[in-house]
Amino acid sequence: MASVLSQLMGQWIDVQGLLIFLCVLLLVKHLRDVQSKNMPPGPFPLPLFGNVMSIGFSDPMEVFPKIAERYGDVSTFYLGNKPCILLTGYETFKEAFVEQADIFTDRPYFPVNDKICKGKGLIFSGGHMWRQQRRFALATLKYFGVGKKTLENSILQECLFVCSTFQDKQGLPFNPHHILNYAVGNIICSLVFGHKFEYDDQRFHELLLYSDDTFKLPVNIWGRLYNTFPAVMSLLPGNHRTTFANLSKLKLFFQEEIRKHKEDRNPSSPRDYIDCYLDEIEKCKDSEAEFTEENLIHCVLDLFGAGTESTAKSLSWALLYMAKYPDVQERVQSEIDQVIGQTRQPSMEDRTHLPYTYAVIHEIQRFANVLAFIPPRVASRDTTVAGCLIPKGVMVLPLLKPILEDKKEYSTPNEFNPAHFLDENGKFLKRENFIPFSIGKRMCPGEQLAGMELFLFFISLMQRFTFLPPEGQTLSLKRTVGIASAPEPFHIRAVPREFDTIAT
Repeated sequence: MASVLSQLMGQWIDVQGLLIFLCVLLLVKHLRDVQSKNMPPGPFPLPLFGNVMSIGFSDPMEVFPKIAERYGDVSTFYLGNKPCILLTGYETFKEAFVEQADIFTDRPYFPVNDKICKGKGLIFSGGHMWRQQRRFALATLKYFGVGKKTLENSILQECLFVCSTFQDKQGLPFNPHHILNYAVGNIICSLVFGHKFEYDDQRFHELLLYSDDTFKLPVNIWGRLYNTFPAVMSLLPGNHRTTFANLSKLKLFFQEEIRKHKEDRNPSSPRDYIDCYLDEIEKCKDSEAEFTEENLIHCVLDLFGAGTESTAKSLSWALLYMAKYPDVQERVQSEIDQVIGQTRQPSMEDRTHLPYTYAVIHEIQRFANVLAFIPPRVASRDTTVAGCLIPKGVMVLPLLKPILEDKKEYSTPNEFNPAHFLDENGKFLKRENFIPFSIGKRMCPGEQLAGMELFLFFISLMQRFTFLPPEGQTLSLKRTVGIASAPEPFHIRAVPREFDTIAT
């Protein structure tokens, strides 16, 4: 009996030794493969899994900046066996996206993005088609008043509706995000559809909800699983399937809007983006230009989503910060009272006379960092950035967070501090590395519109209300995971300013 056990133990040790030997061989081969690729530095990837285990179910935007901090502005992170180059640092961004802009305009392939837009639209398209769609969108938005007084008046009208809705809350706690979402969504609706919605319109609420779900999917855990196992995930239930179903409903609404526009449009007098696009389809029907109704649907999806998401969430952060930092709020209100008063509506021309308030708006954008990263790129040929090789076809993930929290630029990068944008004389200080909308050819086309909305909505709300936390509560600064990151749902009180002394 003892001899049998001894033989079995010997066989087990032999098998165990063989397995260990094979694992060591696999690791050595894997190490040589990684080193042979001559990629930028980064954490050592495991065979098959790469570095994905370090993300797990957490927010990747909390993990990636830590890698960049340790390994530099150009580093490598492995998604399975595929390398991904993390890019950050203002000078690095300039070298890649300005000086080598034509090399870094294309998008990598992701199954979830392909499912959403099939390479069409403004955000995830590339090449000649993307250039055409972007050029047309910029020209059309400008034609309908972006950056002009006409659109400013439309935004101010929406500001009145927001203030009226906040007034109806009578100083009781409420979640402001939905109202802000409706307001900003209505601005983009007026530009794209030619009409607005009532805030209590259930269909409008659903459209915004479906859009928000769509823009969360590429970076949440369900989207990441779909990108890794598309064939399996397409068969399994989960949040991803709900999002795809809601996206179909969103597209049906856009199709109906296009149908109505085709019925009653006047080609000599376009009313909105859809009218102009339909005209462009007619002009380009015999050419190779990709102006089609299918592309129009995806462009509208991108304009509707991107034109609402980042601005509404920035305004939510703004109100959260004002309730969280009452001394900043008080100083903003004092400056507004001195320059504008509480009755005259603000104008974009007031910016130069409101240095502290303008600095606060910039600090809101910096500290909130709504777009922690911008959609990935892919190099169209081998190149170098900051002395590091970027091979053709490898995904490049640009990170904004480390740039907006650069210790060399901001004295207290991890604190909310409007002094970051003020000089020693209290005048507004413009910072070159302040790029919340990125830089280069693929920077956000809605930057000018978002700037108008943030300024006019913020001033209008600060004129009329003091924002306070609910009695006995401490507000959290935790955030959601998405392409545009919002605060976790919160409640505040909007106290009309003539009553705020009594209320507090």
